[in-house]
Amino acid sequence: MSTFLRGTLVLMGAVFLSKLFGFVFRIQFVRIAGEEAVGIYTAAYPAFIFFLSLIQLGLPIGVAKITAELHAKKKDAEIQALMRIVWRLTWLSIIIFGPLYYFAIPYVANNLLENPAMAKTLIVGLLTIPIAAFSGILKGYFQGLAKIEETAWSQLIEQFFRIGLVTLLLPYVVTQSSPASTAAAAMVMALIAELVSFLYLWFKYKRVKKNNDQSVTYPITPILQVSLPSSGSRLFGSFTWFLEPIIFIKALAVAGIGAVAATNLYGIISGVFIPLLLFPAFIPYALSIVLVPAVSDARARANRPMLQERVSLAMRVSAITGCFAATIFYLHGEHIVRVLFHVTDGKGYMALLAPVFFFYYIQSPLHAILQAMHEAKAAMMNSIYGGLGKLFVMFVLASQPGIEEKGAILAIGFGVCLTSFLHMATLRQKKEAGLGFTFFAIPYLLFIIVTILRPVLWPLGEVPWLADSFITGLILLAGLLVFRQIHFSDIRLIRKLIKKS
Repeated sequence: MSTFLRGTLVLMGAVFLSKLFGFVFRIQFVRIAGEEAVGIYTAAYPAFIFFLSLIQLGLPIGVAKITAELHAKKKDAEIQALMRIVWRLTWLSIIIFGPLYYFAIPYVANNLLENPAMAKTLIVGLLTIPIAAFSGILKGYFQGLAKIEETAWSQLIEQFFRIGLVTLLLPYVVTQSSPASTAAAAMVMALIAELVSFLYLWFKYKRVKKNNDQSVTYPITPILQVSLPSSGSRLFGSFTWFLEPIIFIKALAVAGIGAVAATNLYGIISGVFIPLLLFPAFIPYALSIVLVPAVSDARARANRPMLQERVSLAMRVSAITGCFAATIFYLHGEHIVRVLFHVTDGKGYMALLAPVFFFYYIQSPLHAILQAMHEAKAAMMNSIYGGLGKLFVMFVLASQPGIEEKGAILAIGFGVCLTSFLHMATLRQKKEAGLGFTFFAIPYLLFIIVTILRPVLWPLGEVPWLADSFITGLILLAGLLVFRQIHFSDIRLIRKLIKKS
């Protein structure tokens, strides 16, 4: 098995386990901390990610790309020279932007998020940023060396420690009278987990580092030429995420809902419902890893039938995944949230989110295929339009009395649909891909049919939620087989692509 394929398969497994561990962490966190602390943590987290992206300057991506090029040429001394300049750039960025983040915390907490209680969590996030920035550099280094296992293990170690610390220690620091302290304590535990992950990566780095010739230098220009454009794209994405809780809270304030209540609602939506909906998304993501190189290969060979077969397979499997997820969560999602998270609020949220998140499952493969077909810029712009559209619609709808948080949910769905349909429209312009809008039509129609007929055929809630969901899945599977959406030849094709890799 090739190093690339082995690393890819390890990464697939790591994505699943990382999502699973992250899901378990959220379950424990919500159960132990309570909804208000979860709301504070969840609303503060996008600010942490935005400032982390600002400090990183896209350097991890630049390190991965240039390290791969130098490693292919066996220039180990230049790799270490590159790492020395990157460490210095990261320290310089921390020194410049760290104080900016510190002095911005009161304004972000008091004026933008309208909740002074978030300041503690944001300050702990500031202490976490240098560790996360250096971890990102090491992850880029190992990715450049095609040592995906180290990155995968570091993610699993981090999640494992987060779960352990929250489960074992957080109950002793939870104070119902101070949710802000509970949220800050959870961020401290995230800091510890990040530190353990960094120490693992540093240990591995010291073991593989060689030819540390101090006389060899590497110019700063190439790394900045790669890093800064990548930083711009990521920075915009993290900035729109940073704005999301701000606009959510501001819009609900216009509608007459206080900042604390709005923060709780944001925590429930973005900390419970959306992560649950996104859990099965590792399937289309992993499928993209396998199929995108195959799409690039077919296009390079000008083999149009092979290209269309592979694009069709990727999109059909992703649409089927979305069909199962949307159906299960629409019918049983709120019951699952009650059982797993012990959250009773949010009635009706899943019924609004599940139908539109069907399109999230086809978004990742569409984006990846566009990149494989040299449409990376168009894919990025589609994502930008979707993000901006979501924020605009969120403010307009959520600020209306009587709609409020449900308007914000509709806005999130609007952003998902807009990005996905823009991706599809862009890919349709590539005639060789042969992609229309029909690949998701039958799965989405089956989702509608099953959600209507399932309560008639077998009333909901008569058996435990796992068995109830399994029954729904079997009915849906039967419909997909009847409408010939699942082909046994798909399994053979995927195995063939893996072997060819």
